[in-house]
Amino acid sequence: MIFAQNKLNLIPYPQKVQLLQGEFAIPKAFVLSGDLPKEETEYFKKRIGSQVEFQYAKKGGEIHLTNSIIPQASGTDSEQKKEYYSIEISPKQIHIKSYTKQGYFLALQTLIQLIEQYKEGKNIPAMKIEDQPKFAWRGMHLDVCRHFFTVDEVKQYIDYLAMYKLNTFHWHLTDDQGWRIEIKKYPKLTQIGSKRKESMIGAYVDNTFDGKPYGPYFYTQEQIKDVVKYAQDRHITVVPEIEMPGHALAALSAYPELACTKGSFEPATKWGVFDDVFCPKDETFTFLENVLDEVIQLFPSRYIHIGGDECPKTRWKECAHCQELIKKNNLKDEHGLQSYFIHRIEKYVNSKGRKIIGWDEILEGGLAPNAAVMSWTGVNGGIEAAKSKHFAVMTPGAYCYFDHYQGDPQSEPNAFGGFTPLEKVYSYNPIPSELNAEQSQYIMGVQANLWTEYILDFKQVQYMIFPRLMALSEVGWGTSDPKNYKEFENRVINQFKVLDGMKVNYARSIYNITGKVIPSNNGIAYELSTSQNSNSIRYTLDGTDPSINSKTYQTAVEIPNSLTIKSAYFEEGQLKSAVSTQQFIISKTTGKKITLEQPSENYSFGGAFTLVDGIIGNVKKLGKTWLGFQGKDVVATIDLGQKTTFSEVYFNTLENKGSWIHLAKSAKIFVSDDNKNFKLIKEIGTPEIQKAGGKIKVNVGTQNAKYLKVTIENAGIIPAGNPGADSKAWLFVDEIGVN
Repeated sequence: MIFAQNKLNLIPYPQKVQLLQGEFAIPKAFVLSGDLPKEETEYFKKRIGSQVEFQYAKKGGEIHLTNSIIPQASGTDSEQKKEYYSIEISPKQIHIKSYTKQGYFLALQTLIQLIEQYKEGKNIPAMKIEDQPKFAWRGMHLDVCRHFFTVDEVKQYIDYLAMYKLNTFHWHLTDDQGWRIEIKKYPKLTQIGSKRKESMIGAYVDNTFDGKPYGPYFYTQEQIKDVVKYAQDRHITVVPEIEMPGHALAALSAYPELACTKGSFEPATKWGVFDDVFCPKDETFTFLENVLDEVIQLFPSRYIHIGGDECPKTRWKECAHCQELIKKNNLKDEHGLQSYFIHRIEKYVNSKGRKIIGWDEILEGGLAPNAAVMSWTGVNGGIEAAKSKHFAVMTPGAYCYFDHYQGDPQSEPNAFGGFTPLEKVYSYNPIPSELNAEQSQYIMGVQANLWTEYILDFKQVQYMIFPRLMALSEVGWGTSDPKNYKEFENRVINQFKVLDGMKVNYARSIYNITGKVIPSNNGIAYELSTSQNSNSIRYTLDGTDPSINSKTYQTAVEIPNSLTIKSAYFEEGQLKSAVSTQQFIISKTTGKKITLEQPSENYSFGGAFTLVDGIIGNVKKLGKTWLGFQGKDVVATIDLGQKTTFSEVYFNTLENKGSWIHLAKSAKIFVSDDNKNFKLIKEIGTPEIQKAGGKIKVNVGTQNAKYLKVTIENAGIIPAGNPGADSKAWLFVDEIGVN
């Protein structure tokens, strides 16, 4: 690769770039060779037509853009080569080589970015680029069930994918809150299932509704064909998702006979997970097979996504038919019944020449023979799939959920929770370290997901995907380098000019101040940074808003006691960013060394240190201040550094049952002087934790110890009558302190 200071403003960055002598002058009229692939060239003309004119070459005249399609390689090589391209830019001409029209189209995306970068100076440096992606599946998902987006908006979304060389659009078309695809055989799916009486608004814990009917909103089959063709013209595969056996309320509202109970049902107005799911009886399978027949006719993709996630087993446990089916087929339990359901659907989809892919819960009870796994709850689903020679797409929530906050949650619009800034997306490696070279070949690629519970319109869709989609693009291409994140960030900022020209409402969170707590000799210090010059940050420690006369940030700010730090970025005397506010509550554990027996996965920003960083978690915005553990206990050991006297221990846990977050079941507090022999000094049970509302503060008598161990027990399996019943509960914990 060329030196960083000469780096081209390309995202994703190509595999090989070689700068040559001279420059190609961007002509006023671009002369095109007459044999260029037609649809792709028309796309190219449309994209940059406002900057240059186009004409086709006359015999014997000068040609600016030429292309040769190399005779197609055979066998496995052809799969790898179909997205290969090279571009050679000489002072006289640009020549593209590829094996396929798809390779040519990807080359055009690179050329468009080069023209954007050099349009002011009118000269593109001479160079040779050789390029192809590392991963075959580079995807973005869009949920149109919680909130609906028009055909034109979906096409815009597909255009964004094409710009950054993503090649898969995962279209989430059915869920509890809405059925969005016309099925001719079952008209009630859209007559009844495509509307709901109202929608939840604001933070989930507020439990408020707008009182406004939503819908009917759905896509006709003609509209779907139009979108699929539009995507195909941009070499993007559309993978439809039809949710089963869970997330089925909109379908059951239309056809209640497919449930385990009599109903009645209505499309959900709340977010979350619901107990009523498809009952695995013959008429259900007939219904789903008929639906899939129409879906397969509409979508030529190799894979059909069948969901398979978050399926509570409550109704199946109470259903005589389900229990009989478990006995008759010698299934172990309801998880075995889920596996039976997925196997049966897979067999049908395979009979139509297609394959299924599903969220990693399809591993429950044993994976169907040819199924691929989309690993979202962490990386373990992908690891398990690859080790058993099944293909997997990596989309773990901690890195790839774009409904999470991307900037300081206090200054961001309401989001689902979590904290996934641009830098974190960029740091992701889709190949888990647990896999060897042979197993790694089963990792098809990477995808980011956009769930839309808190995304009310398309402007907000743009805000949540940009600029994170750019980081995903480079991760999927295989040229991301987390060590050089700042260099990547500079390329992102240069791309903002393109987004401005397209009037895209992208997030400017990277301009705002980000704070990171780090251990220091005296406890903790607070590191401030911005994508601009960090020396232009001003801050205060007395709770007042910073001005141009406030202290200039130079190095991490020591936090000696409980205080509030406010910071902002100034340019030429003017305030340029939002004011960032952070309160610190200091205790004797703050900044001390902490270890966790079982690390947090999806809600894990800052790791174990989050529990001793002096920041108390925000109950409404589950961003970077909490650690979340699904089905796991918290076992935290804190090294106080020396024997320390204390008499009170505190920590916070959270309750938000709609999001499967339950208060801790119990907690135990231990002390030790050698980190081996621990003495139990306090135990608290469910009644005390519930009475305290999760804000636990316990008197432990006067203690003098070097080590403190706190075990906080997860609620376990969610009981019947709760959202997500029969699934593993989440335990959210923050700040373990002693006084």
